[in-house]
Amino acid sequence: MKIHNPFRVALVATLGVGLGILLLQSVQTLSTILLYVGTALFIALGLDPVVSWLERRRLPRWAAVLITLVAVLGLFTGIVLIILPVLIEQITQLVQRVTTIVNQGTWMDDAREWLLVYFQADAIDQVFSNLQDWLLGNLDLIGESVVGLTLGVANGVFGAFIVLILMIYFTASTPSLKRAIYQLAPASKRPTFVSLADQITDSVGYYVMGQVSLALINGALSLVFLNIIQAPFPAVLAVIAFLGSMIPLVGTITGSTIIALTCLIPGLGSPTTALIAAVYYLIYMQIEAYVLSPRIMSRAVSVPGGVVVVAALSGGALLGLLGALIAIPVAASILIIYRQVVIPRMNER
Repeated sequence: MKIHNPFRVALVATLGVGLGILLLQSVQTLSTILLYVGTALFIALGLDPVVSWLERRRLPRWAAVLITLVAVLGLFTGIVLIILPVLIEQITQLVQRVTTIVNQGTWMDDAREWLLVYFQADAIDQVFSNLQDWLLGNLDLIGESVVGLTLGVANGVFGAFIVLILMIYFTASTPSLKRAIYQLAPASKRPTFVSLADQITDSVGYYVMGQVSLALINGALSLVFLNIIQAPFPAVLAVIAFLGSMIPLVGTITGSTIIALTCLIPGLGSPTTALIAAVYYLIYMQIEAYVLSPRIMSRAVSVPGGVVVVAALSGGALLGLLGALIAIPVAASILIIYRQVVIPRMNER
């Protein structure tokens, strides 16, 4: 191919590359805002089936939205008011316990004596020596990490408030948003597009409701079980179990590991308590995977097990927590398009 004006071609190519770099930098700069918007939209789609159910009971849209939002905010507020005092009390006990151990100045000796039951003395001394050297050499890094953690908590609270406001807006304006998106499709193909979009949004909504149901079951059972075995800080650990179950696949495993390790804290738990907790969560994960999850999620999404694993791992690697949450609904949406669009077109050829 003969190029008649190399300068023009080079200029257009340079501008195209520059525009691409600018767009990538803009997306990176706005990543936090996009995360807030995506999270709020995901939650709003999760509440949409409840709003639709109320509308089918002959309630106007504004009343259905208001009842749903009041119920969700009231439930969240009630949980916070019930659990927060217990959390504060138990965290205070933990801080006081740690402070007492540190002030006594014998925590290393106590820990060494406790570890001698399971490990050899030479290995324990080597670990303590390395730990002491690391602490002395990274005091500045530890201080910066504490400051960063404090700022992270503050940013998290601010982000939660922004997500709440956006969630209320998206929940109230879901039909208008859908209509605006539907207008982008050509009129001849709009009915098919509307049908696919409705199936996808319904799938996301039922998935969110199903995941929240699983998390509530795990949190409630954990609270009862941890009180029975007298585990340390049962309310805190039950909240960890609830939050962990919100994340597909790895969430329950991570939360269970944290709970079992917490039961090993000297003076608060014991190896026996930790072993009982580990066995319980191992059994619970099997029940959740083979009994609870199939029954609760059967109406939400129909995705093969292998696709679930790949989607959750890929979503978590790309977008972190939000990616892990939305990975399975996205996979279900792709399967819907594949089954109802791609395969029929291939069969027509």
